[in-house]
Amino acid sequence: MGVTERGEKHFLAIEDGVRESTQSWREVLLGLKHRGLLPPELAVGDGAMGFWSALEEIFPQTRQQRCWMHKTGNVLKPLPRTVRAKAKRSLHDIWQAPTWEDAEAAFDTFIETYEPKYPKAVATLVKDRDVLMTFYDFSAPHWQHLRTTNPIKSTFATIRRHTARTKGCVTRDSMLHMMFKLGEFAEKNWRKLRGFAFLAKVIEGVRFVNGEEVQQPDQIAA
Repeated sequence: MGVTERGEKHFLAIEDGVRESTQSWREVLLGLKHRGLLPPELAVGDGAMGFWSALEEIFPQTRQQRCWMHKTGNVLKPLPRTVRAKAKRSLHDIWQAPTWEDAEAAFDTFIETYEPKYPKAVATLVKDRDVLMTFYDFSAPHWQHLRTTNPIKSTFATIRRHTARTKGCVTRDSMLHMMFKLGEFAEKNWRKLRGFAFLAKVIEGVRFVNGEEVQQPDQIAA
């Protein structure tokens, strides 16, 4: 999914693959690169290793952000049902913290609280600690779009509902064509990117800390 200078979201590619394998993602990323896509500043995704392996090969300079919705589900899964609601609130305290420092403190609190009894859940969270916090280095208005893969996930949920009944009744090409048309229709209802005016600054390499633009020495002197 890409965004125009006016903040309008559009699909960049819709392709089939083999269980999110590295090769399948390599083909998608190479196709985008050959069509003119420059190395993205940030890639957001779940824990699918195939995607990250292909990204590191094709766009090694692109930074990574893990999806907090997927991570929350994976962390809560091994916990008893009686504990999940409280643990979920504690996870929200991390990624909804106003600053990276506050998020790190909430992260440590979660570890101290749950590691003694639920080490598997905590290990699932800790292994991606760094790449769960990357969004703090980007403009605050963009955080809502960077912390999860919900924009893609919700759209494909709609596409899946319309294509599930046709499984086995169409060819590969006709299925892809159908998905493309459904995606093209869904685009009309997408909301614009929040804070799209900051996109130019991100592209220009302006540095952000805790969502705020860092003033360069020459800007301060001026």
